[in-house]
Amino acid sequence: MATLSDVFQESVSSGTRPGQHFRNFSVRLSPTPRGARLARLLTTEQLRSWGLPLDPAGQIVAELAANAVTHGRVPGRDFRLTLYVIAHTLRIEVTDTAGDRPPLLPCPGPDRDSESGRGLLLVEALADRWGWAPELRPRKTVWAEVVLPTG
Repeated sequence: MATLSDVFQESVSSGTRPGQHFRNFSVRLSPTPRGARLARLLTTEQLRSWGLPLDPAGQIVAELAANAVTHGRVPGRDFRLTLYVIAHTLRIEVTDTAGDRPPLLPCPGPDRDSESGRGLLLVEALADRWGWAPELRPRKTVWAEVVLPTG
């Protein structure tokens, strides 16, 4: 369960251009289905407080958090959700502790009757860009970026 000490928020005006804003929200969550649900709820509330659209970010977070819980779970080690807003881009990062398991798109595709296996395909369809990066062992970060509407 996230506690106040697990949450980091920052909102500053900075950057190379006048009026460019940087916002940051980060929280550690338990690698459980409850932690994955909480990741989506916290994302929704944070985006709402920033006055940003909730979709498709909510669905992207749901899929990345579910993957962290399902495939990146190491007992006793939390996963981290981080949201960044820089100018007109929302970057979503989910860091888990299974750095030895890179995320893979299903090939050639999930079984039509399967109830799972489509998460990264959804992320790929919803995000403007996505990828992953190894971190200091034993971690990896899966990220997605969404270009925000201007105006």
